[in-house]
Amino acid sequence: MQNLKYFTWSIGFTVFGLIGGYLVGGWSAVFIVAVLAVLETSLSFDNAVVNATVLRHMDEKWRQRFLLWGILIAVFGMRIVFPLAIVGVVANLGPVAVVDLALFNPDEYARILTSAHHEIAAFGGAFLMMVFLKFFIDVNKDTHWLAPIEAPLTQLGRLEAAQIMFTLLAILASSAWLDGAERRMEFIVAGVWGLIVYILADGIGAIMGGEEGEGGQVVAKTGFAGFMYLELLDASFSFDGVIGAFALTNSLPIIAIGLGVGAMFVRSFTLMLVYRGTLEAYRYLEHGAFWAIGALAAIMFIGVHVHIPETITGLIGAVLIAASLWSSIRHNRTALAR
Repeated sequence: MQNLKYFTWSIGFTVFGLIGGYLVGGWSAVFIVAVLAVLETSLSFDNAVVNATVLRHMDEKWRQRFLLWGILIAVFGMRIVFPLAIVGVVANLGPVAVVDLALFNPDEYARILTSAHHEIAAFGGAFLMMVFLKFFIDVNKDTHWLAPIEAPLTQLGRLEAAQIMFTLLAILASSAWLDGAERRMEFIVAGVWGLIVYILADGIGAIMGGEEGEGGQVVAKTGFAGFMYLELLDASFSFDGVIGAFALTNSLPIIAIGLGVGAMFVRSFTLMLVYRGTLEAYRYLEHGAFWAIGALAAIMFIGVHVHIPETITGLIGAVLIAASLWSSIRHNRTALAR
């Protein structure tokens, strides 16, 4: 029952979301809202763990700002405004024309958004790849879950800018398999921008007084840089969910409601992890989340060539996190037995 209090707002939002879905499209819309919410939550649980690693180093004022303003940005910004902005840029349409297209010609809206999938995947994949590599390629990291893999990665931290090198190699390797010189160039440019945005977010954190811990994941204790980093991270996680939602429906209101419900539950999980001290109690849980991020980054790069169902993506993340949690429990039992 103690954990239930963290989900009060999420449950309330779910009820209103299901009612809204019914008003928009009847019982079939209610079902789609529920499916989208479950998919979004499962796909983004690793996002909640990573959010918690940053939030636990922020003061209470910035935690509350993230949980309040962050959810508004996540629901309305990343799940509604951002896709509209992408369609506007790709189709060279103004804001009013894009909204009109989304509401009254959803098939064309979906087609345009999907046509930019390779650029979205390149940007999000590059950003998440940097998040993944920054955690594991660190000479100061001495806690390992999958030691045969993680220990050698740690030593790569002696190589200057190793994370950037591997991310650029991943962008170039993935782009080489795309058809058409124009698509390859669009993919590379979007991937480089994902890399640049990560470096800027990380650099702003350092300028504003951030202190790096293991894996370099404490972006900024001063608050604002950490807040912006978390929003960028959430955006990267939401890309595939927004694109994949069109496999179920072309209705923008239903997509926004379903993904919004999922985003609320991710925030609730984040809150619980921070205030219950879960990351400190389960030492490998953070590792599982970052391996899931690495898997998602790889799936984004591969997904521009081969369709990978969102359920598979969510299942991979869930398995990695569950395995790391089980390893943490075993470690705790062994430590108590000594």
